[in-house]
Amino acid sequence: MKVAAIQMVSAIERAANLARAHRLLGEAAAAGAELAVLPEYFCMMGARDTDKLDLRETAGAGVVQGFLADAAREFGLWIVGGTLPLESGDRDHVFNSSLAYAPDGSCVARYDKIHLFFFDNGRERYDERRVIAPGEDAVLFDLPSRDGHRWRIGMSVCYDLRFPELYRELARKGAELLLVPSAFTHTTGAAHWEVLLRARAIENLAWVVAPAQGGKHENGRRTWGQSIVIDPWGGIAAQQAVDEGVVLFDIDAQRVDSARAQLPALSHRVL
Repeated sequence: MKVAAIQMVSAIERAANLARAHRLLGEAAAAGAELAVLPEYFCMMGARDTDKLDLRETAGAGVVQGFLADAAREFGLWIVGGTLPLESGDRDHVFNSSLAYAPDGSCVARYDKIHLFFFDNGRERYDERRVIAPGEDAVLFDLPSRDGHRWRIGMSVCYDLRFPELYRELARKGAELLLVPSAFTHTTGAAHWEVLLRARAIENLAWVVAPAQGGKHENGRRTWGQSIVIDPWGGIAAQQAVDEGVVLFDIDAQRVDSARAQLPALSHRVL
């Protein structure tokens, strides 16, 4: 199955971001991708954290959800829409939600980001807890690919990457492919992005697809980029450093089966 990890440098204005995402999804479809994954905050990187509150949508209805459903139908793609703000029931917070759409435009899965980023090194400070409510549940969905394999796909977002127990739970539930749409800061990405992604692939003997924000944004933020596809042995299959683009790779379920047969570490768990 050919997958596409879409890298963006999202701006403040939602319509402009959706137009860029549409073009990149079109590129992915034209290249033969079956699954395209957009990065975290693909639809907006606001001037302030609280801008998310003004663009919140009700689950099942809204501009961004309509865009994703329409694009899935137009391009005949499975699309995972990085993240968008969904109502949490709290006027001061939203969920940072990743939604999966089938080629018929139906939403087949919703994952609300569980782990909320906090970082303060004295020069940069981020605290997602100010406006984002945490999710609670690990989420997977099934994707029947054109070659007849039914992929079991685990969902996650960005800062989740630092919590291996989430990915072990996804693997325990059968995940062969782990998605990590992200907007890593340049500082933390330079230090930890690749090693954490490779570790999650190696630990769970699974493919990892991690589309990212990658560049200098209109709001002044700088993100790390390095959108990547990693194989079940921890090898880098495809990658793009910075700027907008589509990272494509044909992933193979047999690679998962082979790795897990050679090194059946998942069956050796004790705790």
